[in-house]
Amino acid sequence: MFSGKKGGHKGRMRTYTSPEEIDAQMKAEKERKKTEDEEGAAVNDDEQTEDKLAGSGSEDSDDGGSQKRKGVEGLIEIENPNRAAQKSKKVTEIELEGPKQLSRREREEIEKQKAKERYMKMHLAGKTDQAKADLARLAIIRKQREEAARKKEEERKAKEAVQAAAAAAKGLHTLSLK
Repeated sequence: MFSGKKGGHKGRMRTYTSPEEIDAQMKAEKERKKTEDEEGAAVNDDEQTEDKLAGSGSEDSDDGGSQKRKGVEGLIEIENPNRAAQKSKKVTEIELEGPKQLSRREREEIEKQKAKERYMKMHLAGKTDQAKADLARLAIIRKQREEAARKKEEERKAKEAVQAAAAAAKGLHTLSLK
């Protein structure tokens, strides 16, 4: 019925350990390490004196001294920055008085803000090309509006004069009929 991928035969059913089993394993491992340390202390004293005489005491210093290095690891000194634990600095060790080194992006951002402020000061003073062009454009617009207002006023006065003349003519015409 199923072909290949669905309900296949590969893989095993996963089994999970209970917390009680994990605790038991941890206790057994601690006890085993304690017994090894007690037994190994007497043996290590003898080995360490021999190593000091031979001058090869730096081989086992990497992982606590109990593990033997495999292959050429004992012959080559490896300084892997990822292997060594990172040392965290305390708050008291951090230098607050020293000059703060800014990153390139932070410096560029500060310079950009200062340049923008300088430009805005010059722009408000009317010293930039854009400000001069804006002021010239505003002057032209003011003149056009003044001329438009003047023409409107003249047209209004002319219209009033025509209406007054028409009213006067109408008034004479009505008086003559009486």
